[in-house]
Amino acid sequence: MRCAAIDIGTVTCRLLVADYDDGRLEELNRQCAITNLGIGVDKTGVLQPDAIERVADQIAQYFQIIDSYKDADHPRIHIDAIATSASRDAANRQELIDRLAELGVTLSVIPGAREAELSFKGASHAFQGKNLMVLDIGGGSTEAIFGVGGQAISFSHSFDIGCRRVTERFLHSDPPTAAEKDQAFTWIYETMKPLFDEAFEQGCIVDRIVAVAGTATSIVSIDKEMRIYNSAEVDKTVVPRETVTRIYQNLAAMPLDERKQVIGLEPARASVIVAGLIILEVVLELTGKQEFTVSESDILQGIITSNNPS
Repeated sequence: MRCAAIDIGTVTCRLLVADYDDGRLEELNRQCAITNLGIGVDKTGVLQPDAIERVADQIAQYFQIIDSYKDADHPRIHIDAIATSASRDAANRQELIDRLAELGVTLSVIPGAREAELSFKGASHAFQGKNLMVLDIGGGSTEAIFGVGGQAISFSHSFDIGCRRVTERFLHSDPPTAAEKDQAFTWIYETMKPLFDEAFEQGCIVDRIVAVAGTATSIVSIDKEMRIYNSAEVDKTVVPRETVTRIYQNLAAMPLDERKQVIGLEPARASVIVAGLIILEVVLELTGKQEFTVSESDILQGIITSNNPS
C-alpha cells in the first residue's frame, strides 16, 4: 500500500511518502519545512492567519509531491494528516481544519497521549526488546515515552514544554542572558521532575534514550558540519552529553543573526534551537544518562504503521 503521512507541528510541517506492506516500510520521499504555525499561540491562545496560510501553502506543495507517486499500480495514495501541540492549544483550531479541508485534507488534531504513542511506535521499531525512553522535543510540547521496543508503552507523558513555547516565555534577549537560561532550565526541570520520578517509581528502566525531531537531528548536523543534510548519516548516531553541552554553550552565546550562519543548523530553526537544547539538557539530567541516540524514524512512521496495519 502506498501511503502518505503529514505531521503539522508548532514549528515544522513534515511529509513522508512510503510503501507499506507486510510490516515493512519503504521510504519514498521525506520532506520538512519550517512553517512556524505556533508563533504566539502560547501567549494569545490562537493561530495567526498568516501562520495558517503558511501551512496551507506548504500542504499544497506536498500534494504535488504525493501526486507524483501515483501510477498504474498506485492510482490512489492514502493520506493521514495530524496536527499537534499548537493546534491543540489554539481556540481557533477549526480555522486550520477548515482551511485544509478546502485542499482536500482531513486533519486530525490529536491529544498528547496519542502523539506519544505514535512517536514511540515509529522510533522504537529499530530497537526491539530494548528498555527505551523515546524523547520527542517539539515546538509546543515534549513527549517522554517509556517502554520496551516493539512492545506496549509502560509510561508516557506529554509536557506543555517545547522549544517555541520556552523561547517565547523565557528567552527574550539576543543572545539570551544567563538569568533567562537559568529560569528556563529551572521551570522545565521542576515541571518534568515529578513525572520522571513517577515513571521510575513504577519500575521504568532506561537503557537508551532515543531522541527524535529537529533539536536532536540538528545536534548531529551541526557537530558534523553538514552543509547538505544527510538523513542516513544522522540516523542512529549516538551523541555524548558533552557534545550537547558544547553545542548549547556555543549557540547560546551567539546573537540570532550569527546563529543563522552556523553550518548544519537550518536558519529558520536558529530562533528556537537554544530552548530545545535546554530541554534536552534537563532530560539528560533527570535520567542521569550521558548520551542519547538520534532516530530519523518518528511520528510519521508511527502514523503509517498504526493507520495501515499489515
